[in-house]
Amino acid sequence: QVQLVESGGGLVQAGGSLRLSCAASGRTSGIYTMGWFRQAPGKEREFVAAVSGSGRNTFYADSVRGRFTISRDNAKNTVYLQMNSLKPEDTAAYYCGRAGSGSVYYARDYDYWGQGTQVTVSS
Repeated sequence: QVQLVESGGGLVQAGGSLRLSCAASGRTSGIYTMGWFRQAPGKEREFVAAVSGSGRNTFYADSVRGRFTISRDNAKNTVYLQMNSLKPEDTAAYYCGRAGSGSVYYARDYDYWGQGTQVTVSS
């Protein structure tokens, strides 16, 4: 089993920044692609960003490219999401996941999830 714990969410004004963290524990042997998704009330979980196991390759949704940066520290088993220039439409619960087989862009292809951390951006 793998446990993922997100932290760093909160309330911020539009234009502000937050840094989310996702700490992995348990059977973390092996290096996997990790991703961030978000889900607003009444909406489906949507892809935000992903980072390959080595950290060399990153993937972003068009809506966040240029504002968000995903990174990882494998020595700490932690993945980060730096969010800048936040907008009210970024308000959602943010989830960290470990990619299994398949595409990094689809939630169905992730095999472990954290419990989520709420991000609220006020206008």
